Amino acid sequence: MTNESYVLAIDQGTSSTKTLVFNQHGVAVARGSEPLKTSYMDGGFVEQDPFEIYQNVLSSVEKCLKDFVDKGGSPNNIKTCGITNQRETFVLWDIDGQPLHNAVVWQCKRSTGICNRLQLYGFDTIIKEKTGLLADPYFSGTKVMWLNENNSEIGKKILLGQAFFGTIDTWLLYRLTGGKSYLTDHTNASRTLFFNLRTLDWDDELIKSFELSGLNLPKIQASSSYFGSTNFSGLLENDIDITAMIGDSHAAAFGEGCFSSGIAKATMGTGSSILMNIGPEPQTSQKGMVTTIGWSTESHVEYALEGVIVTCGATIEWMKNSMGLFQNSKDTEKIAVEISDSNGVYVIPAFSGLGAPHWDMNRKASIVGLTFDCNKNHVIRAALESIPYQIKDVINAMESETGISLRELMIDGGITSNLFVVQLLADLLEKPVVNLGLAEISGLGAAYLAGLKSGIYESIDYLKGLNRDNLVAVEPNLHNKKVKAGYEGWQAAIAYKI
Repeated sequence: MTNESYVLAIDQGTSSTKTLVFNQHGVAVARGSEPLKTSYMDGGFVEQDPFEIYQNVLSSVEKCLKDFVDKGGSPNNIKTCGITNQRETFVLWDIDGQPLHNAVVWQCKRSTGICNRLQLYGFDTIIKEKTGLLADPYFSGTKVMWLNENNSEIGKKILLGQAFFGTIDTWLLYRLTGGKSYLTDHTNASRTLFFNLRTLDWDDELIKSFELSGLNLPKIQASSSYFGSTNFSGLLENDIDITAMIGDSHAAAFGEGCFSSGIAKATMGTGSSILMNIGPEPQTSQKGMVTTIGWSTESHVEYALEGVIVTCGATIEWMKNSMGLFQNSKDTEKIAVEISDSNGVYVIPAFSGLGAPHWDMNRKASIVGLTFDCNKNHVIRAALESIPYQIKDVINAMESETGISLRELMIDGGITSNLFVVQLLADLLEKPVVNLGLAEISGLGAAYLAGLKSGIYESIDYLKGLNRDNLVAVEPNLHNKKVKAGYEGWQAAIAYKI
């Protein structure tokens, strides 16, 4: 290890916390990870223990620092810290910093009835206009309403102005600074249903309508800015500054280089989150996307559209585990390229409904176009094709609504190892598809933003030159005429409801 300056990045996720140390070249030189317990209960309730989350972070940091020291690093050379987090999960606590309830996780469905009520009275339109979001249990606000209505102690604390709200970034910051900092950033604030996209502040009218006027909310500031200082409960000899906080999907987009409009990222895992930078002005979607803050510095804010695809890699796992069509998911690439096409077969992976841009949550999965000359290989290939087709649907919707053309798509996630899927995606989009080849992309984004504020990374132009060694850019085959015909068949299959 050299005597250069380093950035500590904490990626607090739903199932674990990963901590990394990045050098001045944006390379991770030390790592630590700690699994986190989640409680899944009846009625779709999903919770985590707030203190366990905090201790989980400290354990992850401790492991990372040990790895750093074991490799010859000095903790005194770690100059700053960035935090990225599971976005919509939140904690409520009292004036003494004691949680009033377990953390309510983003997956929790307890507020479905409240969302139905908001939609019944047409309030979802106001929510969409102000926040860019949907009246959906996914976002924090309706679950705070549920606690207010169903937990008398919390309801009383909110009424008396003695309840403090924070997404996980805010909770961690509050604990790490001994209660000195009560702050959040634009990206996390934009996932709560309380935040006005145009004023970049909490919306008093919405909060009053939700009957939450007494709720204390953190001050909002730029993703890349000074949030406070900490020594991680004595794990470091001296305090270091926390100079970035950002939601995990936004951090991944920043880490992948979605710095300006027209650049998008797609995380291709069990499902898919597609985030497209749309520039310095918000635009409301009518096609099933949400508008959100992409990232911000103290002098600049970038907005984004986000489209969520419910099922991607989960389709392949279902075919392996439930249908037994193959033994190893890695074999599907070879199966797909050994046949010339899917023989008119389309897999509509609506196992849990269809997400953006269709938003038909009552739709059921189906396989269409089967004839006697089809075999299981055609079905497997069709399942793989459903992934790029769905991403193409979202990108088309984003381009048509914003008037912004996609320049390139950055990709991450497990499915990116399937070159058949990646090449088909490039051919469909007729744009380059770029994979940085980094597993810890959210941590990298948090490190970049922290390093920008602290001066370790001099500018965004400087960031553009980092981590290019492992970059793989797949160029589109513009002469692939089968792709257009295949996609037209997909659109017809999607339109045909069984």
